[in-house]
Amino acid sequence: MLAVSERQTLPGGRTEVRVWHKPVGRVMEEFQAIACSDTDGITLPAPKQDVPLTLAAPGERWCTDCLAAIRARYAPAA
Repeated sequence: MLAVSERQTLPGGRTEVRVWHKPVGRVMEEFQAIACSDTDGITLPAPKQDVPLTLAAPGERWCTDCLAAIRARYAPAA
């Protein structure tokens, strides 16, 4: 799944966490819209990457709302 990452620092400036988001549309003026928000996005995004839905690397996770949007879109028809 194509995704863009956001880096989050935990309280106290500790360990950084990489959160993957589903991008929406094209990068516009160095801003990448994401599926989980109508207003927020990634500023100065890194290039989109192909990311597995099941992450194994420590310190990485999917945005819960973006993952739910992906699963809803690609769920098999009943």
